[in-house]
Amino acid sequence: MTLHPYEELIAHLTRTSGLGPGEAARVVADVLSYFSEPVEEFVRRRHGELKSRGLTNDEIFPRVAAELRGRRVAAPELSLRQLRRIVYG
Repeated sequence: MTLHPYEELIAHLTRTSGLGPGEAARVVADVLSYFSEPVEEFVRRRHGELKSRGLTNDEIFPRVAAELRGRRVAAPELSLRQLRRIVYG
């Protein structure tokens, strides 16, 4: 049996909500996917969404910049060497 890497979170959601284990696992996967979106993809997606609502670029770009300040975004992929440099300088 393979354990889910977020087993404790899934168990917490199951205890504290009306979700079953499978539903809780899907919610966790959806949230992780949402927050793992790279910056470039987030900017393009939000620009398209806001443009489709009729906003102009002058309205869109400040809004997207503000959203980025409060958003967790995916970390860039780092090589093992880069990771070592972070630790050892």
